[in-house]
Parts: sequence; structure tokens; C-alpha cells
Amino acid sequence: MNPQAKLIFALSLTLGTTLTISSNHWIMAWTGLEFNTLAILQLISKSHHPRAIEVATKYFLVQAAASALVLFSSMTNAWHTGQWDITQLSHPTSCLILTVALAMKLGLVPFHFWFPEVLQGSSLIVGLLLSTLMKFPPITLLYLTSPSLKPSILMTMAILSAALGGWMGLNQTQTRKILAFSSISHLGWMAIIIAYSPKLALLNFYLYTLMTAAVFLSLNSIKALKLSTLMTTWTKTPSLNAILLLTLLSLAGLPPLTGFLPKWLIIQELTKQEVALAATIIALLSLLGLFFYLRLAYCATITLPPHTTNHMKQWYNNKPTNTMVAVLTTMSLMLLPISPIILAVV
Repeated sequence: MNPQAKLIFALSLTLGTTLTISSNHWIMAWTGLEFNTLAILQLISKSHHPRAIEVATKYFLVQAAASALVLFSSMTNAWHTGQWDITQLSHPTSCLILTVALAMKLGLVPFHFWFPEVLQGSSLIVGLLLSTLMKFPPITLLYLTSPSLKPSILMTMAILSAALGGWMGLNQTQTRKILAFSSISHLGWMAIIIAYSPKLALLNFYLYTLMTAAVFLSLNSIKALKLSTLMTTWTKTPSLNAILLLTLLSLAGLPPLTGFLPKWLIIQELTKQEVALAATIIALLSLLGLFFYLRLAYCATITLPPHTTNHMKQWYNNKPTNTMVAVLTTMSLMLLPISPIILAVV
């Protein structure tokens, strides 16, 4: 793909995201979502491989259905109340349809089926965009409409997402699929708290984006798409592998790393809102995610391949680590001590 085309698609992604997060009118928000979908489709299918074309088709069908539901929800609300403002969503049917539409856009259970397949058929950089930037506009719409949505539906989807994201990630051997199920599990944490504390859900999304970007860029640096490849990369970049271990543990939410902060605050808020049972369930379900993060970390740093004759050792790479990876991994590990400042800003 030539640089001019890449620039156009990058600008379209930026424009679509900015349009959706800054709009008050449903039609403008919908237009931004369409800009995003059309731009990312070109990046998914740029390799001209049959798998990439199949994945782009799946992504297009799901996103088109979700966009149609967003439009239908807003039109139903406008028909009954005369309001096109995003924050004035009040009709019960519209609220239900919008919840389904945003769950499809984000990949929440039971509308998660497309996300692992699409991530597996994309490159690591496109996978990073799908896991972070493409989820920002739907999360913003969820943030703006959260007072109107039913907490019981969001809580059910959240607990199912945390359970299925952890459970399905256990037996995966492809790093992109593991990160896809990790994303579904993290979305569960955002969905469970957004009705009670929308700002906390956004903070969780920002920190998730930070840690996921660090993991994706680290894996892209060492070109690890499978666990078996990850086992041999310690000879290539030992320092990056050691940092990857800590970043994965941060993504799992272990203290004293950054990933512990949102989980701690969400459990605290849920307990204050007298839904301690839901807090207990989602905290226990996060142990499933911890298992496959530990498995990734174990493969990356602690093991040798079981049959060393079948695995070619990689040459030591003397190039300096990418500055972006260094900054993101540092922030993924060390933000917990300054949590009072973060909470004051948010």
C-alpha cells in the first residue's frame, strides 16, 4: 500500500473518531462511525490474502448491522420524543436497541463472535487499531447514553464477557486470539461500571489502551504470532522479553502495576453501590484471564522449546528498542503510585 493511501486512511480514522466523540447529533455520530469502518476495512484487506478478504467481509457485515441498529434506535427515539440529541435518549425500545448495537460494535458477549476471527486475520498493527482506536467511538456513545441504559442488561453482558473472555482464551496458541479474548474480558469490566461511574469506565479504557498498545507493539517488534515463536524470542531481544513479562502481568491486573488501578477502583465502586455480589463474581472471573497472561509470560521469558532441534534460535538483535514501546511499557508498569493525581485529573 502506497504512503498516500495510508495517509488518507489514517486521516479518515482520525476524522471519524473525532466526529463521533465530539458530536451531539445522532446523524453526525453515525457518520463518524461509518468513516471509521470504511477506513479500517482497507487496512484489514491490504494484504490481498483470501483470509484477509474473508475477515474484511465479516467485519463489514457486523459493523454495517450495528450501524443500522444505531440509526434505527436514534430514529425511533426521534419519532417518539422529537429529540435527536445523543444525551436525550429516553424511549425504552431505543435504549434496548442501542445497547445491542454498541455491544456489536465493541464485541461484548453475546455479540463477540466476530472479534477473535477478525483479529486473527489481521496484522498486529491493524489488530492494535481494532482493539483500541476502533472501540473509542462506541465507548464514548455508551458513556453519553449511560444514564438511559438499563444497568441489569449491562451487568449481565459484562459478567458473561468476563467469563467467556477468560474461558475461551485458555486453550489458544495464537497471540492475536489471546489478545482478542483479553479485550472481550476487559470490556466486561468497562460495561459493568459504566452505569454507576461513567468516568471510571473511561479511565479503565484509557489504561487498557495503554497496556494493550505496549503488548501489541512489543509482539510486533519481535514478530511473535504464535506461542511457539514466542518461546524462541528470548535470544533475539532479552530485555524486551523481560519487559513484556511485566506488561502482561500489568494487563492481568496484578499489584503494584498500572493494571491493578482500574480493577481496584471498579470493585470499590461496585461495593459502594451495593452490588458486592457482581464485584465478587467479576473479580473471580479475572483469575481465568490471569492464567493465560501467565501462560504468555511463561512462554516469553521462562521456558525453552520442548524440542530444541525443531526450533531455530533467532539471532540477537542489537537495534535499540522503539521509543514508543519504551514509553508505553514504562507507563504500563509505573502509574499506580501516582493514582491520586490521575483520579484528580479524571
